[in-house]
Amino acid sequence: MLQFQLWKKLLVVVIAALGFIYALPNLISTDAGTAFLPGKKINLGLDLQGGSHLLLRVDVDAVRKERLENLGEALRRDFRKKKIRFSALAVNEESVSLRVRDKTDVATAQQIFQDLGSEYSTTSEGNAYQIQFNNSGLALMRTRTVDQSIEIIRRRLDPEGTKEPIIQRQGLDRILVQLPGVDDPEAIKRLLGRTAKLTFQLVDISMTAIEAKQRGRTPPGSVLMESANDGGPNYLIEKRVMVSGEMLDGATATFDQNNRPAVSFVLNSNGARRFGKVTGENIGRPFAIVLDGKVVSAPTIQSQIFGNGQITGDFSVAETNELALVLRAGALPAPLIILEERSIGPGLGADSIAAGEFAAVIGLVLVAIYMALSYGFFGGFAVAALAVNIILIVAALSALQATLTLPGIAGIVLTMGMAVDANVLVFERIREELVKGRSAIAAIDSGYQRAISTIIDANLTTLFAALFLYIFGSGPIKGFAVTLGIGIFTSMFTAVMVTRLLIVVWVERKRPTKLIL
Repeated sequence: MLQFQLWKKLLVVVIAALGFIYALPNLISTDAGTAFLPGKKINLGLDLQGGSHLLLRVDVDAVRKERLENLGEALRRDFRKKKIRFSALAVNEESVSLRVRDKTDVATAQQIFQDLGSEYSTTSEGNAYQIQFNNSGLALMRTRTVDQSIEIIRRRLDPEGTKEPIIQRQGLDRILVQLPGVDDPEAIKRLLGRTAKLTFQLVDISMTAIEAKQRGRTPPGSVLMESANDGGPNYLIEKRVMVSGEMLDGATATFDQNNRPAVSFVLNSNGARRFGKVTGENIGRPFAIVLDGKVVSAPTIQSQIFGNGQITGDFSVAETNELALVLRAGALPAPLIILEERSIGPGLGADSIAAGEFAAVIGLVLVAIYMALSYGFFGGFAVAALAVNIILIVAALSALQATLTLPGIAGIVLTMGMAVDANVLVFERIREELVKGRSAIAAIDSGYQRAISTIIDANLTTLFAALFLYIFGSGPIKGFAVTLGIGIFTSMFTAVMVTRLLIVVWVERKRPTKLIL
């Protein structure tokens, strides 16, 4: 074990040097002074630098209701296209129901129901039918809705991909959002509070909105919508969506011809084709721009329009910038309900860092004193290896850009004790060999040989625990598991390689015949 080849010595020196280089940015206060270094500063978690914490619930029930409403309109069109007479078409929060008038049309109607897809189930009682989501369809819809919501949230909160927010799914329909360093939770709530569902729908010209209100009902396939402008008129809008915001290729804040803030948009090829077809076939007819269920404007189509358009309204410049951002990110598939909201000030985060640093320093000093008193200058070798171990942990966190939280600092402090534990095993084995009367070099060599298997076994069991904490844990538990796992690898390296290198160099220079340990 005392045979230490030159390449091993070089390997230890190179790894220690790289660790120092990658850890160095964390010791320099300004980013300008670290531009030439390969590493970056460690990302601090919400509890260390302050920020916003939101727990959101995805309103999956709203998605189901919307999907069923769309299904009802699709069935209405398909039945009319197939000339199937029906009545009592109704949509509630859980199902679509209707009655087929003529028994000769039942077979055709059932074929239409079968073509709806495997996510729906159809029950019948005579000529009355009820269509609803089955269990697998509901589960698939929920999973897709939450996954899509997470992606849209990420695009809205981090459009450049540089802020690195923490966005995690929790349970069936909840999303955890943590934004370290963000001190304006109201702006975040505005961004996430807007569904930003943009649609283009034709205005129903069979009657006015006032007439529909007076009659107390709307024509089949149409709905009354409010204006997005306070005090604006209501509109009678056809339910059928002609072009949706999913076909947007881009949106930018701009100004209209009257120098008022507006949002210009560009449609993709499919959207441009459909937009051109709709506007070409409905010249002279009002075409409503609907945002989150309210009519922003309903201009009359003057000519055929293809890929470009503009959304105007009573907007401020800030509102157009925000609207363009959410349109570029895409519409949320469902409303988000805020269940929990917390804001952590930077002062509290600074206090946490100071407390963590104090705990680490105290722990390091106490370990150093204990090792020095127990094992003399061999204890000094262990303390030097411990310093290298801490540098390597910081370097690994910087290189991986892992987020350091308060539990992560606890993991580092715990690792400091574990790092010297391997050295304690080796030193105690050496003591046992010295008691047996062996020479200094033979005792050191035998001590390492006998202790190495115990060191590996002990660290492997802890590594498995850290691995399971990472897999099954979340949030702070994962932060603790990451630092603990990294600390296990670095402590193994420093105990087996760094401390042994220092002892080997000392033995080669001093050639001791006696050893007091």
